[in-house]
Amino acid sequence: MNVLVFASRKGGSGKSTLAAHLAAHVYKPSRPCLLVDDDPQGSLRLWNGLRDYDALPIKTVERNISDVLKAAKRDEVEWVFVDTPPNSSLSVAEAIQAATLVIIPCRPGLFDLDAVQATVTMARDVRTPYAVVINGAPPKRGSAESAAVASARECLNKLQIPVWGGQITHRTNYSLALASGEGAKEYDAGDGSAAEIDRLWNAIEKSVKAIRRARDGAGMHRVAA
Repeated sequence: MNVLVFASRKGGSGKSTLAAHLAAHVYKPSRPCLLVDDDPQGSLRLWNGLRDYDALPIKTVERNISDVLKAAKRDEVEWVFVDTPPNSSLSVAEAIQAATLVIIPCRPGLFDLDAVQATVTMARDVRTPYAVVINGAPPKRGSAESAAVASARECLNKLQIPVWGGQITHRTNYSLALASGEGAKEYDAGDGSAAEIDRLWNAIEKSVKAIRRARDGAGMHRVAA
């Protein structure tokens, strides 16, 4: 079972948004998935409730996340997507410790970059692999990243923080899809948002496979990035 934990101390970084779009991208009857909403705001529950008959299996954390994950493993769930609150609470620490991979969304700005470091420290303390995903980014001009994204990437690299080589661009379709209870691909498979989620998912799968091969977590995300 693979556990993806979306974590950041910065509110509005895009944890729930990425979790929802990736889960919708992956889920199908032959690939059992589970949403775990550990954020009191309940964004994943709200979005999943809009899906009606196509809703994904979802759980909330009542006591601790280990109980939820043990049950998921018994049920042979393949992928678990855990949304966490924007803090460093015990529940977030437990989720990070239980994760196969921690995904840290980060907008290309000072406050997000500062918040990333606290989450990275939590992951490093328990030797859980992690990677930053630059989210809400200005559009590229051709193949060139914006100055803000390039600067954020340079800062993360200097801190030796693994960062995905792509970006999630600020696009209205991400919000419109969620409002319809859909993922990016379900809403408009031909839009750039669907392509970005597909590329991110491919990178995540590569990282998880590398994690499984190298349990110490050293250097594995560089390949996927």
